[in-house]
Amino acid sequence: MSGHSQEATSALRVADAVAPTLRRAPASRAEPHVSRARAFWSHPWATQYHRLFAALALLNAAVLAWGLVRAGWASDPLDVPLALLGKLALANFALAILIRQQRVVNALFWLASRVPTSAPLWLRWQCAKVFHFGGLHTAGASCGTAWFTLLLAAQAWHASAGGTQVSARTLALGAAMLPLLLAMIVTALPALRSANHNRFELVHRFGGWALLALFWLHALSTQADLAPGAGGLLHAPEFWVLCALTLSVASPWWRLRRVPVEVVKPSSHALVLRFRHGRKPFPGSSTSLSVSPLREWHGFANIPAPGEDGFRIIVSRAGDWTGALIDKPPTHLWVKGITTAGVAYVESFFKRVVYVATGSGIGPVLPHLLYGRLPIHLIWATRSPAKTYGQPVVDEILRAVPDAHIWDTDTHGKPDLAALALDAVAAFGAEAVIVIANRKLTESVIRAVERRGIPGYGAIWDS
Repeated sequence: MSGHSQEATSALRVADAVAPTLRRAPASRAEPHVSRARAFWSHPWATQYHRLFAALALLNAAVLAWGLVRAGWASDPLDVPLALLGKLALANFALAILIRQQRVVNALFWLASRVPTSAPLWLRWQCAKVFHFGGLHTAGASCGTAWFTLLLAAQAWHASAGGTQVSARTLALGAAMLPLLLAMIVTALPALRSANHNRFELVHRFGGWALLALFWLHALSTQADLAPGAGGLLHAPEFWVLCALTLSVASPWWRLRRVPVEVVKPSSHALVLRFRHGRKPFPGSSTSLSVSPLREWHGFANIPAPGEDGFRIIVSRAGDWTGALIDKPPTHLWVKGITTAGVAYVESFFKRVVYVATGSGIGPVLPHLLYGRLPIHLIWATRSPAKTYGQPVVDEILRAVPDAHIWDTDTHGKPDLAALALDAVAAFGAEAVIVIANRKLTESVIRAVERRGIPGYGAIWDS
């Protein structure tokens, strides 16, 4: 046995020895008195994601109320300004699309991380929630669809009443667009998306491309209704917005390529992929992979390491796609776009953090352990860690964080991760907890720590 393997085995034995004492929360960890305000704001339905959704929805509702009450839209539908409705719909759709563009995402993370670690914790706590920008994506898409529905109804009313010229062509294009918009919203509902993720992805990809083309045709038709042959669209703001949206949608596909991959299969449950193409990604970033680029894509955390070429990705068996990849390891995979910042990137907002990971959740955490840019304590709960993910991975972890708490669930069962996280924060003096686990565990740990005034972060499953 190598020296590293002996070190790993020794550390795991220590974890095994102390694990039984950590299964239950001690009396000191009893639920403290929590104010109603903190209890409300720490609830999963009160996350920044939902607050952003509510804020944008309320802003759009205020504009609608102004139109109905102050501008007289309700008293005479023919007074409804079609151009304004179109601009409101397009503005919301533009926000929904651009906020998810990879370069915009990286810019948002960079901008938020300009807040220094010397700033008050409450400010860093909120700025580190930058990855909740998906609330603007869903709100923009929903409100844009509402405005477009109102626009289509107003156009039909104008056409039937002999008001502003609206051609049958324009109405037909709008009627074709509305079912696609509704299909994208319905398939994105959390319950339907999780049950039929492949359908959700196909509807959003092909439906989105079809809608973009229809938006161009609708804009051209609307302009032709207003000023036939004048070519006025070129001078309209809508033209440049549509150009920006088209570039945003197309840009990740410009970098589509099929790249070679080196594979290590430590067990039937996991696969370690090594890539050597392109620029080395930064810790806290992710890459999208596919075996069939027009069908489905899956995002995985990049694992760069100091002094190593390329980067690794850990794939764990978690469904049909990952299962097929593990059973028949690939020699090449498709990648597109650029590496994009993810939730673990927010460690840079704090002086000391506790990472809580389960299973293959160690993948997003590992680069942060290896680079060691700030003091980190790790809690990793997984089945037979060395057997499942390979002894080299365990050795790397223990070299980087010798006191890592590695919990073997095959030996000790499932731990109380929230209790372990709270203990670690107290003992380690951490400012925040970052959780990489399934949705139920992530939300329970984050709520437990935030109810006690400790910043908590984890994936939000919005795509």
